[in-house]
Amino acid sequence: MSGNEETDVEEAQTPEPDAPADSETATENALLFGVWDVSEIAYEDPSTKRYMNVTPIAHTMGRHAAKQFKKSEISLVERLINRLMQNEENTGKKQQATRIVRDALDIVHERTEENPVQILVTAVENAAPREETVRLKYGGISVPKAVDVAPQRRVDQALKFIADGVESATYKSTTPAAEALAHQLIGAADYDVDAYPISQKEERERVAAAAR
Repeated sequence: MSGNEETDVEEAQTPEPDAPADSETATENALLFGVWDVSEIAYEDPSTKRYMNVTPIAHTMGRHAAKQFKKSEISLVERLINRLMQNEENTGKKQQATRIVRDALDIVHERTEENPVQILVTAVENAAPREETVRLKYGGISVPKAVDVAPQRRVDQALKFIADGVESATYKSTTPAAEALAHQLIGAADYDVDAYPISQKEERERVAAAAR
């Protein structure tokens, strides 16, 4: 066999560089829970947009747990799941919390006929407080002072209000957790003042306004 023929055989056996699938494109085309498209989510609040990451991945296995301020890179859905686990009864029950959120998203879609992930983003934007109070001491006297809330804390507080609303609605009640969560998300997305997250936000801002 001549040298030219050997070169031709090697070139034929060498795989093309573009043969492997693009992992980034595959991630973009993936669906949350295999159902919901998260590629066209609209954000109305520019201050919190940077701190609300929506991805089709609902479980990162603590990839950013040891890195400060990296929680903003975690999907908003997973952050809601983690927040639901932060009570006595659900601590460590990630699969159960994930199932609750998945079922709640299905209920939200049935009632609104919209993308439930978009409803979640809108609910967090509406429930995020813009002002709160801190305690300052002047000569032994504690005085409340109104301060602006950082965007990342706004998202954290909104998720906390939603989770607290679910807990209060299901405590000593026959209401399923998924049903309660769907009710909180729809109420917050519609800015219903009777919804627990909105009522808590309004209360925080009312107290802050009085402390200006």
